[in-house]
Amino acid sequence: MDLKLTNKVAIVLAASKGLGKAVALALSAEGAIVVISSRNANELNKTAAEIQAQTGNRVIAIPADVSDSEQVKKLIKQTAGTFGRIDILLNNAGGPPFDKFENFDDEAWQKAFEVNLLSFARTAREILPHMQNAGGGRIVNIISGSVKSVLNNSVLSTAMRMGVVGMAKLMADEFGPYQVTVNNIAPGLILTDRIKDTLPQGADTEQALKEKAKSIPLGRIGKPEELGALVAFLASEQAAYISGTTIQIDGGASRAIF
Repeated sequence: MDLKLTNKVAIVLAASKGLGKAVALALSAEGAIVVISSRNANELNKTAAEIQAQTGNRVIAIPADVSDSEQVKKLIKQTAGTFGRIDILLNNAGGPPFDKFENFDDEAWQKAFEVNLLSFARTAREILPHMQNAGGGRIVNIISGSVKSVLNNSVLSTAMRMGVVGMAKLMADEFGPYQVTVNNIAPGLILTDRIKDTLPQGADTEQALKEKAKSIPLGRIGKPEELGALVAFLASEQAAYISGTTIQIDGGASRAIF
């Protein structure tokens, strides 16, 4: 299937590794011009070179901290100035820490708000005029499976991600007349370095992963490239009538009906 992403301009956030990197690779493989961003310039440049070598398509690295409004504005301005348009935004940010509600102070709540909710609103707001000028666009937010079912000790993540769900629904309504779609992806267990780092020290990796996958109907942990493929589809012309949705990618792990 030709997703018709050739020469579309995409900004992918938190893209030096993990899910963001997988999304950037998927979009680049479909012919998009991809601008990747994260705080670590060295890792970002290595990732850009790696993706470009694999796909043969242009990948630009622009470091930015999504919690800093001026850096976000500079990222978007530089991208639009270089390519004359922005068609796709992948909102993504590292998750806040896990712990009991009673253990989080105001500072922890404020940081979670700035990184996992406000940053998504800010980038969408700054990018909207460029998508209007381009005649349409795609905004995809990476959130968490915790918006569909309870995940222990995830109060910061759940609170902020639920905010993104509500915001995206309203954005889909407001942005629809501009042919801009807004959707969320709620991943379950996906095999990134973050998941690997949670495994018990000294444990057999393969066995530990099998234990984690016991409650997943498909019997395995998801692959980053599977999530990347979903984002690429949502960014495509074929997905032009999908907006305001939250799509789970968890191997059937969530038992929620709604």
